[in-house]
Amino acid sequence: MPHTELEHTADILIRVWGQTLDELFSDAATAMAAVMFEHRRCAGVEKTFSLTADDPESLLHDFLSELLFLSEVESIVFSDIRARVEGNTVHCTARGEPFSPERHRGGTEIKGISYSGLRIINTDKGYQVDILFDV
Repeated sequence: MPHTELEHTADILIRVWGQTLDELFSDAATAMAAVMFEHRRCAGVEKTFSLTADDPESLLHDFLSELLFLSEVESIVFSDIRARVEGNTVHCTARGEPFSPERHRGGTEIKGISYSGLRIINTDKGYQVDILFDV
């Protein structure tokens, strides 16, 4: 998976790469889901949504926050998350399964996504972003 965990004193800091913004957003969401739940699969749950924001960083923040909200409020464990970025709008289709305490032990509860250090950069290999998850 195109992400790695970086050292951080209190929270979880993840660096994500993607050749396109679609890949970057999708992989960032998948990285977040992997932090939250060790065992994930597609099993009949699908959610779609679209969001608009003023800039790419706010769009990524709001996108991840919406997935976190849906996971918590509707008790969904997402495993396959596809994002399509068009200008200042992201369209998402997220698939997964209902949360089960027996199946989804482990992982780390994420309380929110921080704006601290959230900056999407375009490199010669594509896009990169460091995301700080408040735990």
